[in-house]
Amino acid sequence: MRKIAGLQNEIDIWAAISRKTSDLLDLANTGDKSFRDELLQEIGELKQQLDNLELTTLLSGPYDSGNALLSINAGAGGTDAQDWAAMLMRMYLRWAEQNNYSSEIITKSDGEEAGIKSITIHIEGSYAYGYLRAEKGVHRLVRLSPFDAAHRRHTSFVQVEVLPEVTAEDPSITINPDDLMIDIYKSSGAGGQNVQKNATAVRITHRPTGIVVSCQNERSQLQNKDNALKVLRGRLYEIKLAEQEKQISKLRGEYQKAEWGNQIRSYILHPYQKVKDHRTEYETGNINAVLDGDINAFIETYLQKKDKGK
Repeated sequence: MRKIAGLQNEIDIWAAISRKTSDLLDLANTGDKSFRDELLQEIGELKQQLDNLELTTLLSGPYDSGNALLSINAGAGGTDAQDWAAMLMRMYLRWAEQNNYSSEIITKSDGEEAGIKSITIHIEGSYAYGYLRAEKGVHRLVRLSPFDAAHRRHTSFVQVEVLPEVTAEDPSITINPDDLMIDIYKSSGAGGQNVQKNATAVRITHRPTGIVVSCQNERSQLQNKDNALKVLRGRLYEIKLAEQEKQISKLRGEYQKAEWGNQIRSYILHPYQKVKDHRTEYETGNINAVLDGDINAFIETYLQKKDKGK
């Protein structure tokens, strides 16, 4: 039913474009020049809509059209890295807002002095996973540290992980309840006294893989368990996908191990300002716009290059 609903939505979009095109042609054929400015504006909007739809043709994976689970984890760099993780959190939340996606924080661990140690965000909307999977990898920040008394230049690293939302009914990922060790404990950190009084936080350990996921953001134990299982199913899918890609790459003779130090993108604030994607060579000097969520050009360039490389 979900697949039918998705296909019906696609049909409705193309039908609306067809009607709009027909209406614009009728308007143009009247020969009334007073409609010129209105026509140009409508044509520009139609072209942008078609460009966006063309981009979705590059998203053909089984989960590309669905929701995403975005995890941000501070790496090397101490307080600077945790502050950098918070900056990226804001960037992705702003991106979601600007692109009409809804977002919900599933779990979050604050830093001791500033920023965050880690966070997992549920991004809901069409093609959220397809677009955001372009952001998976290590993001590097170079700047004059606001946490260094000598105000020296520091380099910080943050790992961004993007998982698909795999439903419990999906036959491709099955979880045996006997393989799970579930711990219930009291939530820590901000959240009010009610959070502290009741044991609502959930930690799930998947014994066969050793994957551990936890969630404590909700006041309901059941909601926290459901959210933790969402993350677990996403990570199990990523393991399955990585194993398949590894086998294919070995057959081709091109498999390379992914290393932590291989950043996908660098954000330079000093001695000059620039954001550069190392996979596509795309770059911009408008770093403030990027940190405010304007990352669509990076995503589109990556998807287009990846498609050409197939």
